[in-house]
Amino acid sequence: MAGHNALLDQRFMSLALALGRRGLGNTWPNPAVGAVVVRHDGEPVIVGRGWTQPGGRPHAETEALRRAGAAARGATLYATLEPCSHHGRTPPCTDAIMAAGITRVVSAIEDPNALAGRGHALLRASGIVVDVGVGAAEARRAHAGHIRSVCDHRPHVSLKLAVSADGKVALAGRKPVAITGEPVRARVHLMRAMNDAILIGIGTALADDPQLTCRLPGMASRSPVRVVLDADLRLPVASALVRSAREPPLWVIAGETAPTEVEAVLAARGVEVFRIPGVRGQASGVRREDGGAARTFLTPDSRFLIPEAALRVLAGRGITRLMVEGGPTVAAALLAADLVDEAVLLRGPSPIGADGIDALEAMPLTALTDSPQLRSLGIETVGADTIETFERT
Repeated sequence: MAGHNALLDQRFMSLALALGRRGLGNTWPNPAVGAVVVRHDGEPVIVGRGWTQPGGRPHAETEALRRAGAAARGATLYATLEPCSHHGRTPPCTDAIMAAGITRVVSAIEDPNALAGRGHALLRASGIVVDVGVGAAEARRAHAGHIRSVCDHRPHVSLKLAVSADGKVALAGRKPVAITGEPVRARVHLMRAMNDAILIGIGTALADDPQLTCRLPGMASRSPVRVVLDADLRLPVASALVRSAREPPLWVIAGETAPTEVEAVLAARGVEVFRIPGVRGQASGVRREDGGAARTFLTPDSRFLIPEAALRVLAGRGITRLMVEGGPTVAAALLAADLVDEAVLLRGPSPIGADGIDALEAMPLTALTDSPQLRSLGIETVGADTIETFERT
């Protein structure tokens, strides 16, 4: 970046990242990119801003260039991800950048997608100056879903756990209880809006009868796809989820031998049912696809679904960012299979008592908090509660 002001580059990339976050949870299967077009004639002037539009098109770069118009000629484009170079449903962003007369492109990170990852080379070959790496750490977090999808063929998994002061998530008998206050619950709804899909197990669906929507004012349309892991198709037709199955979409992932007549009843109400292999028995081992040793976890259900297979189904439907809200069986299974990329631990100030339900089935909470695969990014106090965030090491 010789000859360029690094502080200005950082400032405009920060703006591009903020713009890109507007699309989180709303652009799948495409990444939520942000872009800014800046003229540097004397004092820098922003002439165009863009972010990936709902459904993934148009892309952020073409949006920013459209808004900049003729002012883009001779300007710098800041983008949070390498501009695409392949023909999809729309022409490549690299063509639009070259046609607009952009003379410099600043990208936060390269695109791991081999189809899209020739953008920088094509731009350089056309004579455009390309600098990569400004805001890279933040961009990797923003595009974690896209990166995980391309590299590992599964969504980026964010586990949310609301636990009492003594590490419980429900009353005896799995009866639900309010653990955190309203400010934290509002934060959870915002998290839902920033993910493509939200997943729970059938135990949570039966115990809580949740809606799993984003209920912040004016944000109902940002509710994610709802997903239930339900090996034997026990989800009641009268549940809140099935009653609202078409908006937002409700997907149920069932076992191969779940009753077909129940699937037909659910499908008639707008539920989409997928089938994957199940693991039988009280103690279930999950075999890692890389050949690693099976990890064992316990489940109170007669059958449990292989979590890797469930994530592959979701990735195949374009889901890149998955929020997991429960319950203890699903959370423990994902942790045991090393499939948790990020965790958010919401702690309330009051205990539930020894007869309450543990946060992780047959696992201590330290399996998350002391996991060598996860590191704490710090604790935030929100009202009477705390929020601790973890990310993959």
